[in-house]
Amino acid sequence: MAKIHGEGKLDTVIGPDTTVTGDFRVTGSLRLDGQIDGKVDVGDTFLSGPDSRLKGELHCKNAVIAGRIEGNITAKEMVELQSGAKVYGNIDCRGLMIQQGCFFEGNCTMSRAGEDTTPAG
Repeated sequence: MAKIHGEGKLDTVIGPDTTVTGDFRVTGSLRLDGQIDGKVDVGDTFLSGPDSRLKGELHCKNAVIAGRIEGNITAKEMVELQSGAKVYGNIDCRGLMIQQGCFFEGNCTMSRAGEDTTPAG
């Protein structure tokens, strides 16, 4: 796994026996080992454990996903799908790493802030 800046510090952890319903924002990093039904806005890094589930949109700086995401992911920088991850939705990010053994059903848009993303022609 590549080292993502800020990944070492966790501000919030949602444990394996916890289910959260509703939209919320975390200004730092979030580790999800339980379940969330709702929109999640994470100021830094979102980490999902292998048995986690998010049903809703995810907005973050970076994401390292080993669990199940049912919704669109918007990351300012990197998204990493680890072996066993299941993503059902679109990904918008600057960089994407997909390990062997993932499932991804959706589209990916990759761009850098300030770059012209209009196709040449």
